[in-house]
Amino acid sequence: MRWDNMTKFLVVVVAIIASFAFLAKPLALSVKQGLDLQGGTHVVLQAKDTDVAKVDDDALNRSVQIIERRVNELGLTEPVIQREGKDRIIVELPGVKDPEQAIAMLGRTALLEFKDMSGKTVLTGKDLKDSKASAGQNGQPLVTLEFNSEGAEKFATLTAVNVGKQIAILLDGKVLTAPVVNEAITGGHAQITGSKTMQEAEHLAILLRSGSLPVKLEVVENRTVGPTLGQDSKDRSVKAFGIGLALVFLFMLLYYRVSGLVADIVLLLYTLLVLAIMKALNATLTLPGMAGIILSIGMAVDANVLIFERFKEEIAAGKTLRAAMDAGFSRAFVTIFDSNITTVIAAAVLFYLGTGPVKGFAVTLALGVLVSMFTAITVTRFILKSLIGSYWITNPAFYGAHAPETKEEVAK
Repeated sequence: MRWDNMTKFLVVVVAIIASFAFLAKPLALSVKQGLDLQGGTHVVLQAKDTDVAKVDDDALNRSVQIIERRVNELGLTEPVIQREGKDRIIVELPGVKDPEQAIAMLGRTALLEFKDMSGKTVLTGKDLKDSKASAGQNGQPLVTLEFNSEGAEKFATLTAVNVGKQIAILLDGKVLTAPVVNEAITGGHAQITGSKTMQEAEHLAILLRSGSLPVKLEVVENRTVGPTLGQDSKDRSVKAFGIGLALVFLFMLLYYRVSGLVADIVLLLYTLLVLAIMKALNATLTLPGMAGIILSIGMAVDANVLIFERFKEEIAAGKTLRAAMDAGFSRAFVTIFDSNITTVIAAAVLFYLGTGPVKGFAVTLALGVLVSMFTAITVTRFILKSLIGSYWITNPAFYGAHAPETKEEVAK
């Protein structure tokens, strides 16, 4: 039994240390990074009332969905699009190479219209099924349109009654092209010429595919975070993380000795679990999120402190190491549960009422608290139980405790 417990202790400790050594860096690098860590563009769009459309919740929600489709089709890495208040949309484009061109797409209403000679609108973007950029016979960039069944009928009728006449194709009220109809077109396809480059044609095709914005959006803030600034922020955060971890390690080791060493080892597992869960949840790590993780490091040992203090009290009361450990965990559980649940509730309120950066802080804080509860109540207890059961270290002083020497001291 003694050697079984020693084997369990050594296997778990070595597994945690080895896992941290080999997996911590790859996991940290695999977690998505926000704008403030890798650089990019931060844009705030303001919705405006027009004679045609008024700003309301439905219009703004639809605008967010359309902008998400546009940004995703640009191929940008991990964009963030979210509402702010009643009439604003925040767009963060990490790692964007051409911010001006990307921003130009965000606020475009992309209202496509086909008009006859009298100026009557016969088709709109709602009649589109798909749009793609391609090269013409002379290598000229163009956008190929495919209409849905209803749009194909409208387009066939439009071209049939306008043979020999011009029809105008407009985007956001501006004429893109005004070709002369040579014959009725019944295939449900059309082409838009006039794009200067293939990239311009591809962006136009994206705008048309994603649909038209229901309200007018204006750029009221455009802030660029350079890669150098993002890297500097990342380096500072990593440094703060390392310093915080080292100080916590040192305190636990000096004050609680062997128990503190066990807590430090479990803290390595805690760090791995937090990173792995963030990776699994596809969460984006930002500077406030890093602050939440750093704060949760201190909170991660809070449960261990409560347990170890109870552990010391039980030893001072005359109990054996095993009995003191069991009593310390069982009696400290309610306090640990209450304190952590109140923190999770506070984090939930921050997440519900806050904006992007505050939500990132709330998520990492709540995640850290929940993981710390799990590691303290289960993993720390298992390792300590195995260590005490091995009878390798039996002197209470090595656990930061003081055994009573007299009956009077026990009575106290």
